[in-house]
Amino acid sequence: MAAPKFKPKMNVWRYLSLGYLVVILLGSVLLVLPPAAREGSTRYIDALFTAVSASCVTGLTPFDVNTHWTLFGQIVILLLIQLGGLGFMTFVSILLLTVKRGLSIYTRRAMMQSMAGGTYAGVKTLVKRIVIGSFTVETVGAALLCIRFIPDFGAGWGIYYSIFHAVSAFCNAGFDLMGGCFTEGPSLVHYARDPLVVLVVCALIILGGLGFCIWGDVFDCKLHLKKLQFYTKVILVVNSALLILGTLLFLLFERNQPVYEGWNFGERLLAAIFCSTTARTAGFYTVDPSALSESGYLLTVILMFIGGNSGSTAGGIKVGTFAVIAMGMLSVFRGRRDINIGKRRIDGSLLSQALAIFTAFLLLVLTATILICAVEPSGVGDFQRALFESVSALGTVGLSMSLTPALGVFSKLVLIVLMYTGRVGILTLGFALGAKRETVEVRRPVDTFFIG
Repeated sequence: MAAPKFKPKMNVWRYLSLGYLVVILLGSVLLVLPPAAREGSTRYIDALFTAVSASCVTGLTPFDVNTHWTLFGQIVILLLIQLGGLGFMTFVSILLLTVKRGLSIYTRRAMMQSMAGGTYAGVKTLVKRIVIGSFTVETVGAALLCIRFIPDFGAGWGIYYSIFHAVSAFCNAGFDLMGGCFTEGPSLVHYARDPLVVLVVCALIILGGLGFCIWGDVFDCKLHLKKLQFYTKVILVVNSALLILGTLLFLLFERNQPVYEGWNFGERLLAAIFCSTTARTAGFYTVDPSALSESGYLLTVILMFIGGNSGSTAGGIKVGTFAVIAMGMLSVFRGRRDINIGKRRIDGSLLSQALAIFTAFLLLVLTATILICAVEPSGVGDFQRALFESVSALGTVGLSMSLTPALGVFSKLVLIVLMYTGRVGILTLGFALGAKRETVEVRRPVDTFFIG
């Protein structure tokens, strides 16, 4: 009798996790080729780090994108950003629809899991909306940026720079091509007081961070707020509150910083709006994060920790997770069993999942910070920069205090794991690695246990 063949079970979460891994490995092979770098080949660890950062729409990089990578390397990075931003399953679905094979039930389920919403019957419509909506927003954003970039860089490069930064902003990646272009520094420091560039980039970041299902609901309701789904209303309210509160706090905390000397109130407000927006997983900056006050630094870490919305191009624990934990905490303090938001009740199991995500996120950040501080020499792996870089990596933010280029191989591998985990999702990765077990029928006896 022939021995039975072992067939690993490919559940939907493993499918998603391996999909991103394949994209990352392919990208790293392309970036390690000599034509990708201006000065010959790049070390594989750095090519892998850049591929992970681009595919996971993070923005951390061991090199300046403009000065290290050639046009070929930059285009590879741009394609990885677009692929990572829209999601692996979106491109699988596009491919299947293009060759007219249709979408199987398994593919539809994976797409729903990837986008955090939708129905089996509506997946095809969701894919079309994602593609059309994304490219429309990116095109409009690039066209607006051309107004400023074409005079600064010329027609050809101005259009290219506009497209690159529009895609990077919408996908919440934070990669930029400004290194070596201006004396003020990389990223968008040169345009810190330019309302056109700042507000366009902010709008792209916010739209990308809201999520594709939120767009669909708003589109279906034709902007009638009363017709929006309960989930959409909560996300829009919490997201707006975080943006406004973050802006006001940055205005307050950074009011005496030397970097803002000579700026009027409008320019300071513009900088505060950008800081509040970009900290939610974008990675661009108009003021170097190293110049933040201690309170501004901590606020940035908190915003990076929270991140954007589920099913979007953003990372972090997600706005929905934060909302469930906050309302669950209030319910406990009020002595209520149910978690009520407005006139609706939230399933109690969601609080358990939200707390699991929060705890896992926190443990991963602390573990990574400890490891980086332990292996890096004194002056490189100091706690403040290591914590900032770890939260930025797991939250797929990309903001940096200039630590990444100075890190050794081991610390870069730690950040690679964080970026991959942050993009795939802690729950998705946990379900992918976990073995399926049968539910225990017999429930254990309850005993007293004290907390708090």
